[in-house]
Formats: sequence, C-alpha cells, structure tokens
Amino acid sequence: QVQLVESGGGLVQVGGSLRLSCAASGRTFSGGTMGWFRQAPGKEREFVAVIGWSSGRIYYADFVKGRFTIARDNAKDTVDLQMISLKPEDTAVYYCAASKYGFTWHTHDFGSWGQGTQVTVSS
Repeated sequence: QVQLVESGGGLVQVGGSLRLSCAASGRTFSGGTMGWFRQAPGKEREFVAVIGWSSGRIYYADFVKGRFTIARDNAKDTVDLQMISLKPEDTAVYYCAASKYGFTWHTHDFGSWGQGTQVTVSS
C-alpha cells in the first residue's frame, strides 16, 4: 500500500511554467517506477513521464519532450515534474503513480495513484 499526494498545480498562462511534486508514503515499491499521467475532460488518461529507481532510466511522452522534466529523490520519496512552455492542451488533472516494476510506462502496471492536481493553462 502506497499513498501518493500531489501538489503544485494551479493556473498559469500560455508559455508559463509550473512544478508539480508528489510525496509517497507507506509501503513504497523499492526499486520501482514512479510516473506522471494526465487526464483532460472527455479524454482518456495518458502517459506523461516515468522515471526508474536510479533516475538513470527516463521516458517521456512525445508531446512533452523538451518541455517537461521528471526527477525523483529516493531519500525523500518524492518525484517532481518541472513543466515549462506550457500550452492550453496541457490543461488536465495530473496524477502521480507508483509501480512495483523496475521500469515501465504502461498505465496498467501502476498500482498506486494519487488524487491528482489540476493544471490549467490559459491564453
């Protein structure tokens, strides 16, 4: 059982930046993957970024490459998502997730999810 709590969401203008943070507690998955996903109204949940235990394995969705950066601090059990050059289409609820698998980006492989934090990008 892993508890995840996201923070840092809010309202920003097009081209702005925002940093999301996720704090994990409880029985964390040692050696597992942490990731970020998002879901906009009327859309399916989509993969954003994942990071392995050592931080040496990272994978980003094509639509965020060059704009978003994922990082984790295993000592603090946190994972951050730094977002820059935000676009209106980035508007969504962003979810932090944890997986027991060493490295994966598949939604189905993530067994623990946070409640989500709203990110709204306005023009």
